[in-house]
Amino acid sequence: MNMKTIKDYFKFSREQRAGILVLFGIIVVLQLAYFFIDFNGIEKEYPDKQKWLSLQSEVDDAKRANFNDKPKIFPFNPNFISDYKGYKLGMSVREIDRLLAFRKENKFVNSAKEFQEVTKVSDSLLNVISPFFKFPDWVSRKKEFSGYKNTQFPTFAKKEKIILIDINQATKEDLIKISGIGEVISLRILTQKEKLGAFVSMEQLKEVWGLSPEVIHNLNEHFSVMKLPPLNKIDINNASLKELSQFFYFKNDLARQIVKYRSMNGDFKNIEDLVKINGFPAEKANFIALYLSF
Repeated sequence: MNMKTIKDYFKFSREQRAGILVLFGIIVVLQLAYFFIDFNGIEKEYPDKQKWLSLQSEVDDAKRANFNDKPKIFPFNPNFISDYKGYKLGMSVREIDRLLAFRKENKFVNSAKEFQEVTKVSDSLLNVISPFFKFPDWVSRKKEFSGYKNTQFPTFAKKEKIILIDINQATKEDLIKISGIGEVISLRILTQKEKLGAFVSMEQLKEVWGLSPEVIHNLNEHFSVMKLPPLNKIDINNASLKELSQFFYFKNDLARQIVKYRSMNGDFKNIEDLVKINGFPAEKANFIALYLSF
């Protein structure tokens, strides 16, 4: 391509030159307009704007009030308070540590007074949290009681005498004496006890098939868990899937969930870690914990 050919590209007719000048002029005008003209639209005023803005502060105050609301406390066994639970209840680190050290000795607090003696919590804090303490049956029941109802017929007074029997020591003959229990039901109760190793709560009788609420009431009038029986506890952090599956409250699906959770999160520290597992019977956690070692 020679120089003559290149110059041909820059040769314009009169009309073309005029068009280029007009286009250049338009560009200059647009540039000047961009720098010197304010294109911001006029903000539209709304008559209710100030009213809504004044309500915003009330909405913010309501949100902060809801955020600061204290969570509802449900009944719990104070023997199984974790670090987080104790913190939420208002306990200090030292108070929580005292309780955990006491529990490591495989000891239990059986009253609000014993809880205070172990943890050294203040009277004010104890008064707040002690109404939510829930202890097992063998704590709240007396080992044995007897009494005579007021009657005008002393001849029949002896029939009103009731002596509690430890449910773990009860025989088939003892059970059959209860109204509503025959030989079949008594064998079911004894079989359930064998599956568990021992009853740790009278609440467990509700799991025996065929027992009506009336019969359970009759059983509670004549039997009780007198003391915590010796149990072959399951080492929850080392037990195999088969061993866990053989435990009455775990079964196969829950046992697999426990092994999976344990492998992903490490050892369980207490029963509250187990409650986090989907499908765990949280309402039975208090007495399930007594069959486990951590």
